[in-house]
Amino acid sequence: MSSHRFEILATDGAARSGCLHLKRGTVLTPAFMPVGTAGTVKAMLPESVAETGADIVLGNTYHLMLRPGAERIARLGGLHKFMNWPRPILTDSGGFQVMSLASLRKITEDGVRFRSHIDGSEHFLSPERAMEIQRLLGSDIQMVLDECAPFPSTEAAIETSLALSMRWAKRSKAGFGEQEDHACFGIVQGGVYPHLRRRSAEELGGIGFDGYAVGGLAVGEGQAAMFEVLDATLPHLPLDRPRYLMGVGKPDDIVGAALRGVDMFDCVLPTRSGRNGQAFTWKGPLNLRNARHAEDEAPIDAGCSCPACRSYSRAYLHHVVKAGEIIASMLLTWHNLTFFQDLMRGFREAVTRHAADAFSRNFLADYRAGEAEEGG
Repeated sequence: MSSHRFEILATDGAARSGCLHLKRGTVLTPAFMPVGTAGTVKAMLPESVAETGADIVLGNTYHLMLRPGAERIARLGGLHKFMNWPRPILTDSGGFQVMSLASLRKITEDGVRFRSHIDGSEHFLSPERAMEIQRLLGSDIQMVLDECAPFPSTEAAIETSLALSMRWAKRSKAGFGEQEDHACFGIVQGGVYPHLRRRSAEELGGIGFDGYAVGGLAVGEGQAAMFEVLDATLPHLPLDRPRYLMGVGKPDDIVGAALRGVDMFDCVLPTRSGRNGQAFTWKGPLNLRNARHAEDEAPIDAGCSCPACRSYSRAYLHHVVKAGEIIASMLLTWHNLTFFQDLMRGFREAVTRHAADAFSRNFLADYRAGEAEEGG
């Protein structure tokens, strides 16, 4: 019997609150996964990431296969031990990074041959190799290899790309094999074309996966188009499996997607913003570089329990941001990750109370008003 299962605890319309039980721990859903691209969540200790409330982090197959190498990580005891994160890890397949970062790539039926963005060395990634790398890393949730078509693309180009991704999904599932303590997720593609998204969802359901991701969004199509794609896709995915919206995102995107029944999210936004002087709050984002904060003795958010809010003023944070001090990245990243986890917790509780619509409406009104006041 496998050690992973998904349990839906409450529903409110399409929104769900649940638990994804994995060998290394339980993930409360909807969940936000901090991104630990190269085996670290930037500017954070693993223990600090756990203190924000994160149950699971994301690792990146592309970056880890290039440096330090999957075989080396396996020899050193696997990714959990290597990065000192004993809780669950999801790894993506590397397909998105190959398409967006690598140079001189060539896609064939077999896979994709590309040159590393680090040193120009040549590599080959096939569905089977992508699953082998993730097995070597020991990740709890392993993603199939798919082709990430650029946006915008013609319907014909997306249809051709989708057909390849579906063939690769079957090969990835076969390459995953029998790993009773690990889960394998398929990835829905199809661009902004509802009938292609439905076809992809139904084909993946026929193959049978432990969970289903929606890929190829948050690439420039805009929020309205993203929500239309989710409305066209989610009803065709199995109700009893977790749904993961890849690379999303902004707090208002997350709330809108969670209302539609998405269970898992990841994005570099809270960590990248933290390194760039931006703090997320319930009343919109703050740019700590702005002179208006230079003598403000208030915390970022009086209701937040993170170290940045407990012990430091906006004035101090403004100073260390402007001075380029490393502590600025550390404190603002910790705050942002705490905010994202608090947002997920608030949404889960709202679903339990059958108040998801009201929670979302109130959050968006406050957040967007503050966003406009701060200047975006």
